[in-house]
Amino acid sequence: MLRPFGGMTRIVGIVVFDDVEVLDFAGPFEVFGVAGSIAAARAFRPILVSERPGPVVARNGFSVNPHVTFADCPPLDIVLVPGGGGYRADGSPYGSRKEMANPVMTGWVREQDGRTELTLSVCTGSLVLGAAGLLDGLRATTHHQAYDALRRLVPTATVVEGVKAVDAGRIVTSGGISAGIDMSLGIVARLLGADVAASTARQMEYDWAPG
Repeated sequence: MLRPFGGMTRIVGIVVFDDVEVLDFAGPFEVFGVAGSIAAARAFRPILVSERPGPVVARNGFSVNPHVTFADCPPLDIVLVPGGGGYRADGSPYGSRKEMANPVMTGWVREQDGRTELTLSVCTGSLVLGAAGLLDGLRATTHHQAYDALRRLVPTATVVEGVKAVDAGRIVTSGGISAGIDMSLGIVARLLGADVAASTARQMEYDWAPG
């Protein structure tokens, strides 16, 4: 059972699944973890959430032990869906391409979006948000190799190319892989101020330019 830090802490639930891109979830996890240690009152607590108990095997065999499952996840303030994956030679989907067709995943994400302060995606995690019906009529972005896939999936969305992130208010999507770090620093700046975000980037020795 997770022990809360206190009422001022925002719980950031980062979804993980087989074949998830490692930096997609690890980058934001680091940002929110570092920011939470810099700011007063442990401002963020990032946790990893999976559909089922047990290890998740991310890209290149990277084994991950999620903190909680969909069934025992505590109330979240922010939910983040990473990406990674594609199609094998036989046409079978894996990673986010598989999860976008998983009704348990899309249903859980949709349910969380109805409760959370913010819903975020990194890379092709936007396809999961799109499949959950969360990007209709919004501006959004994704990995540069998935722009057309997102357009086909959500014809009413405006897919923005060549940017690190697109802020549509409660829903923020980011481009591929490392762009999730920039997006997460932007969220820290929004919620805690630019000084905390800059201190977080400096602690991480990450070259961040507020956008």
